[in-house]
Amino acid sequence: MAQAHKPRNGIQTDRNLALELVRVTEAAALAASHWIGHGKKNEADGAAVEAMRKAFDAVAIDGTVVIGEGEMDEAPMLFIGEKVGAGGPKMDIAVDPLEGTTLTAKAGPNAMATLALAEGGNFLHAPDIYMDKIAVGGGLPAGVINLDDSPAANLRNLARAKKVETSDLLVCILDRDRHKDLIAHCREAGARIMLISDGDVAGVIATAMPDSDIDIYLGSGGAPEGVLSAAALRCVGGQMQGRLLYESDDQIERVRSMGHADPKRCFSVEEMAKGDVMFAATGVTTGAMLRGVKRGVGSAVTHSIVMRSHSGTVRFIEAYHNFVQKTWTAT
Repeated sequence: MAQAHKPRNGIQTDRNLALELVRVTEAAALAASHWIGHGKKNEADGAAVEAMRKAFDAVAIDGTVVIGEGEMDEAPMLFIGEKVGAGGPKMDIAVDPLEGTTLTAKAGPNAMATLALAEGGNFLHAPDIYMDKIAVGGGLPAGVINLDDSPAANLRNLARAKKVETSDLLVCILDRDRHKDLIAHCREAGARIMLISDGDVAGVIATAMPDSDIDIYLGSGGAPEGVLSAAALRCVGGQMQGRLLYESDDQIERVRSMGHADPKRCFSVEEMAKGDVMFAATGVTTGAMLRGVKRGVGSAVTHSIVMRSHSGTVRFIEAYHNFVQKTWTAT
């Protein structure tokens, strides 16, 4: 009789780690869910940060936060350079404990807790400044988008690659005054536009989700969110480019001090998130990709996604949480 093959330790460890990452985002989402609709975005963010930091204590990694809540003197927890985990392989950690603080405060859609993980040195070290971004999903020819091209040129190239008319394309853009010209150029090219109030990580990921109508993401947003978005797209084969934007000479010097010799460099998705990447997110409020936390008496239901670049696997996880039986609490 043939013997069954045992799974390799590395594969089993990776699967266990993926589940542990989801538990971390679940903890942050559950904590933030108490603040949905209360108009207090700072309290919601603080609750998510504290819960995520505590949940990391049980994860078997030697992690270093490279994308986090800010510098040590600005953030009490999950600051850039902070060590997390219970010990194990050295890992870079990128976190946004509550992507969409304003969305949570206003009970708007698409708020979620997110994190990404890669081996040490594989995430772009990006300060909390703006980044110009362009992103599309997988299955497209390499180089179909270029941050140095005009919006009209990118839309023409994308329409040609998808074998549709430019008027069929849906562009996702953050609804900000700084994007007035970008919006005008896209409409002049004939494309449709979806304006979102917050949550550009969800906007970028949506370009690669089969059930999404979004074809391309354009515009500027936070650089840390750009790295998290790149990590997610690495898992599903999307394309993305990003370039850091500066409001002062001090920001340029800050970027140079982080090892970037050319502050105007355009980064590809592979340069922002290299190697084997894992990405996890749990919905706080219901959106296009994830359902929000549904709370009951002494219980809650969460909806999460976990992805890995090495295998290209995307898993959705629905979890029922019985707070009566838990030894920890997300309150």
